[in-house]
Amino acid sequence: MAYLTDRKRAKGLGSAKTGTAHFWAMKVSAVALLILLPLFVFTFGAALGGTYEEIVAYYGRPFPAIIAALTIAVTFKHFNDGVQTLLEDYVHGMAQKISIIVMTCISYGAAAIGIFAIARLAL
Repeated sequence: MAYLTDRKRAKGLGSAKTGTAHFWAMKVSAVALLILLPLFVFTFGAALGGTYEEIVAYYGRPFPAIIAALTIAVTFKHFNDGVQTLLEDYVHGMAQKISIIVMTCISYGAAAIGIFAIARLAL
């Protein structure tokens, strides 16, 4: 029988020292989305119902293209951070690590595809 104090038993099982950084990253991206999403809705709404040529001309202007690209990038970063938190809470072991890697690849891949589509329209 080991005679360990509570402190000895808990040593090495404490904070991972990344919770605060993750918390602030989520808060910053949430505030950025509070600003970007209404701008995106208004800029995207103006383009709805247009022909392909009108859409290309509309997103050829810098403001709508930048707003769309920023919204896509910040949304998928926020999504990735949220899913990572969810997976850390409810999935354990090797499945947790694999799930986090897969979801990170999916979210960054989707963001890259969206930004590439906006770039193709804008250029």
